[in-house]
Amino acid sequence: MLALFDLDNTLIDRRGGLEKWARGFVRSRRLPQGAVSTICDRLRERAYPADFVDLRALLGLSDDPDDLWHEYVDGIARSVHCAPEVRRGLEELRGAGWTLGVATNGARDVQRAKLAATGLTSLFDGICVSEEIGARKPAYEHFEAAASLCGARLSAGGWMVGDNPETDMEGARAAGLRTVWVSVGRGWTDGIREPDIMVRSTLEAIEAMRAVTP
Repeated sequence: MLALFDLDNTLIDRRGGLEKWARGFVRSRRLPQGAVSTICDRLRERAYPADFVDLRALLGLSDDPDDLWHEYVDGIARSVHCAPEVRRGLEELRGAGWTLGVATNGARDVQRAKLAATGLTSLFDGICVSEEIGARKPAYEHFEAAASLCGARLSAGGWMVGDNPETDMEGARAAGLRTVWVSVGRGWTDGIREPDIMVRSTLEAIEAMRAVTP
């Protein structure tokens, strides 16, 4: 059985990692504390090299934007983490014969760096990063590519686990996958069809999929 996982705020804690990195960056540059909010607001949803052109100006820095980008990639990779129980759950899924994949939007450099730094890369049969394939979730092509990279087909069915109602849940449902939403304490978004399963954490998502899949 195929199970695709979103990366940010599903497999890893990107929000916490971003705030940790931003605080360290601000301290290292002796910037005003308000700069932490400026950085987090700009990078909260996603981060690409172009964002650091604007942040350079907003923060009054003289660094080359490319250098800032590489500093961010290295720093955020060290700042994020995957909960040990999630790792164990993934290992148990693999041991039970499941095919596992990552389906994530974002820049190749930073998404690959986060997977490598958390030691998650080897747990997956395929990793699909939007920048690499030229298609972002919720596009059907993203899920199709993610399944293909795992050696699977969407027509055979499977699951998508993620935290975003629009890109993860609606996109996966349209691609023919069953859906598990990781709420992390949030309420469901009004006006959007509910996922097949709602849980509070990624570990609960793994346990729920195993419970309902023959």
